[in-house]
Amino acid sequence: MSFKFTEEQDMIRESVREFAQSKIAPIALQMEEAKEIPRDVIKGMAELGLMTCTADEKFGGPGLSAVSAGVIAEELARADCTGSTCVYYLVPASWGFLLNKYGTEQAKHEIFPKTLSGEWFLGIATTESDAGSDVGGTKTTIKPDGDGFVVNGEKMYISGVREAVTHGGGHVTIAHQTPERGTRGMTCFYLPLTAEGITPTYVDDLGREGISCGGFSIDNVKIPKHYIIGEENRGFYILHEGYEYARALITVICASAGLKSLENGMNYIKERKSFGKSLSQYQGINFKLSEHYTKLNMLRDWGYRALKTIDLEQEGKATRFETSKIVAMGKMFCSEWACDAINTVMQWQGAFGYSRECPDQAAWRAVRSFSLAEGSSEVMKMIVARELLGKKQY
Repeated sequence: MSFKFTEEQDMIRESVREFAQSKIAPIALQMEEAKEIPRDVIKGMAELGLMTCTADEKFGGPGLSAVSAGVIAEELARADCTGSTCVYYLVPASWGFLLNKYGTEQAKHEIFPKTLSGEWFLGIATTESDAGSDVGGTKTTIKPDGDGFVVNGEKMYISGVREAVTHGGGHVTIAHQTPERGTRGMTCFYLPLTAEGITPTYVDDLGREGISCGGFSIDNVKIPKHYIIGEENRGFYILHEGYEYARALITVICASAGLKSLENGMNYIKERKSFGKSLSQYQGINFKLSEHYTKLNMLRDWGYRALKTIDLEQEGKATRFETSKIVAMGKMFCSEWACDAINTVMQWQGAFGYSRECPDQAAWRAVRSFSLAEGSSEVMKMIVARELLGKKQY
C-alpha cells in the first residue's frame, strides 16, 4: 500500500519541525531534569493546533486525519530525545479521537476548548496494580447514582496525572458497570482528576520524565451522565479504537526516534578515528548501520500504513479486525527495533554514550517504555495470531 503525503501534510510537517527544532530540541534534556515540560512549550504546541488535534472543527479543533497526526508525532520524536512531548501529544490525540467519535456533544463542548488551548490535559487511565494489558481484569466500578454515576477504584502507572491535577483536565477510563457480564459489562467514561474523591500518587519513571507518571484512588467520585463515552456496557469494545490509534502513533514515534539516533551515530562514526581510520570504515559498524536503517524505515512505513488504515476504517473502507491486525503488526516490534538501533549508537560512542550528556541514552529510556505502553509487545502477538487463526482455533 503506497500513498503520498498531501500538500497540507507537508505544510504541517514543516511548521511542526520548525517549532520542535527551535523550541524543544535545545531544552529536551533540561525538561527531563526539571521533570516538567515548560508551559510556554505546551502553549506553543496548542497554538499550532497540536493538542487534541483530532477534535472536529465544530469544537474548535483542526480535525486532523490519523496520517496527519502521525506526521506531527514523527517530528516531535525527532526533536525530543526524552520522548516527553511525544507522550504529551500522542495521548490527547489518541483519546481525543475516541472522545470525538463516541463522546456526548455536551462533554465535547465542555472538554475540547480547554484541551485545545493546552490548559487542560486529556489522558488515558486504564492500568491498575493488577490489570495492565488485560483490561478485563479491571477492578474499578461505575454505578448509576441519581442523574449521574459514582465511581470507585484505583488506577496506576498513568501518564499526565500531575498535569491534570495541577492544571485541570482528566482521563478517559473504564470500569465494570455490570460485573457479572465480564467485559460485556464495562463502561467507558471521562473522569476529571480535579473531582472530589480523587487522591493522586506519583511514580518516578525510567524515562520520559518531562511528563508525570502516577496513579490515583477514586473514592465515591460522582460524574454526570454526559461524561459516559459510547453506550453503557460497551466500553471494552470502543476503548480499543483509542488504543489502536495510540499504537499506530507509537510505531511512527519509535521509528523516528531510532532514525534520529542513527543520524547522531553517523555523524559520530564519520568523525571518530580508531587505529588509523574512521569508525565508519569498519564493516562491523557500517553493516549494523545498514541493518538498523533498513528496519527502521520499514517500521516507519508500516506505522503510516496503520494510520492510513485507521483513516480508511472511518470511511468504511477497512474492517475493525483488519485495523487491529495491521496496527498490532507495527507495534509488535517498534520498541525492540528502535531500542536495538539506539543501543548500537550508544555502543559506537563509547563512554560518552553511557553518560547523561548523551541524548541517545535518553531516547533509549523513552523508547523502552513503548514495549509496554498501550498494550505490551506480547499482546500485539496475541492479536495478530488471533486474527490469522480465528478465535476458535486460537
